[in-house]
Amino acid sequence: MADLEQARAAKERLRMTLKGRSDVRGIGIARAADGYQLQVNMSRDPGSDLPGAVDGVDVRVRVVGAIRASA
Repeated sequence: MADLEQARAAKERLRMTLKGRSDVRGIGIARAADGYQLQVNMSRDPGSDLPGAVDGVDVRVRVVGAIRASA
């Protein structure tokens, strides 16, 4: 599994790959059982549009729906 530095580098690469997609709500780093993984929050299910890993770092997709401001 990936260490934190590998995850940070992969996050930047994934961020550039997904730039401009309106369904991406956020990209972060999450702890995994034996290291770190990337987590992509999406407004809808992307199907098979996203990679399963970037530079050896696993990618997890989480559908969070629309993000709205609340008062």
